[in-house]
Amino acid sequence: MSTGVLADLIAGLPDGMVVTDPAVTEGYRQDRALDPAAGKPLAVVRPRRTEEVQTVLRWASANQVPVVTRGAGSGLSGGATALDNGIVLSTEKMRDITVDPITRTAVCQPGLFNSEVKQAVAEHGLWYPPDPSSFEICSIGGNIATNAGGLCCVKYGVTTDYVLGIQVVLADGTAVRLGGPRLKDVAGLSLTKLFVGSEGTLGVITEVTLKLLPAQNASSIVVASFASVQAAVDAVLGVATRIRPAMLEFMDSVAINAVEDTFRMDLDRGAAAMLVAGSDERGRAGTDDTELMASVFADNGATDVFSTDDPDEGEAFVAARRFCIPAVESKGSLLLEDVGVPLPALGELVTGIAHIADERDLMISVIAHAGDGNTHPLLVYDPADTAMMERAHLAYGEIMDLAVGLGGTITGEHGVGRLKRPWLAGYLGPEAMDLNQRIKNALDPQGILNPGAGI
Repeated sequence: MSTGVLADLIAGLPDGMVVTDPAVTEGYRQDRALDPAAGKPLAVVRPRRTEEVQTVLRWASANQVPVVTRGAGSGLSGGATALDNGIVLSTEKMRDITVDPITRTAVCQPGLFNSEVKQAVAEHGLWYPPDPSSFEICSIGGNIATNAGGLCCVKYGVTTDYVLGIQVVLADGTAVRLGGPRLKDVAGLSLTKLFVGSEGTLGVITEVTLKLLPAQNASSIVVASFASVQAAVDAVLGVATRIRPAMLEFMDSVAINAVEDTFRMDLDRGAAAMLVAGSDERGRAGTDDTELMASVFADNGATDVFSTDDPDEGEAFVAARRFCIPAVESKGSLLLEDVGVPLPALGELVTGIAHIADERDLMISVIAHAGDGNTHPLLVYDPADTAMMERAHLAYGEIMDLAVGLGGTITGEHGVGRLKRPWLAGYLGPEAMDLNQRIKNALDPQGILNPGAGI
């Protein structure tokens, strides 16, 4: 591309918005998936307003330049991997938010962190439920792009359940408003939901209207250790058939010991698995929930059961679960999985992953949003060991094949990105894959939006 073409983009935007300094653009090449195939972008553009995003996409469309939209770079599937001779459109400067306590909605730009949205709405006695483990460092735009879930999604659902409306800029620069602060609206197709989970392949979301709930009640936490993984899985199923907890999380022995090695939280190093469960019901209902969960855990062979209503004490155990990925990452490089299965198949999935770990001679830790069957196997490898890296990539695919064979999915909340794209067509099947591609072609006929990721 000629320097004159890029100069046209620079001239059409405010000073400093287009960054070409390689020392700066280097930091925008990868997300946390650390895709080794990441390219070197021509520039990073950091708009503040929808109109500026329109300018970028009109220019990109006219010059057939690929555009990768980036939030906070916390993604785990390579969905924000830069391309050679492309543009990275970073939403980090798009940080406005307005809260309406009457409609219980927030209208915000995509660059805000999930935690910042939570803080802003809490000032009005409201709550935004989706809570990925990375909620302090992930953006709302990225959450929408992947339809992120989190620890409380077993009861409160995932991102799409809270997106009432969006403003999106299409590949040709057209800005479209869809939905809004209305709880009921069936006029036209449900296009708002089409863009949730689309990983920047259909348009660039520049504003979102979020549904909010009244502030969450304080949670009571129940923690249990188990001598076997199967006992812990049986306990999960036992709880799920009786109540809907606000949280039901799983950690295996690798995760427990990695967290203990790194953060010294006095966890049971001898346990094969640990469950962290919670109830946010008020009064007697909450007490009944915690007593029931403790009883189910004990009946299924828990070696230790601990309950607490103390917020700080409970948050310490929740934090232990949130710390799992960085703790296991301290053991080596990671391939992070995100497979999910129907809850009755959870035991077969976890057992099958252990078999794959043995067959491939790998350390694979399994953590999970156990209450909804969404697991995060963490494959540890040494990047300097070529043979180990190859075994890890083989296991990565085998875990997806295992999940699909059990009626599950290749990704529950992290997205397809670039890392899982080779498995997408096989998972969807030819008819569904063709339908996805027809929608993509209709909205992005030149294929400039995040090519090679998602669909």
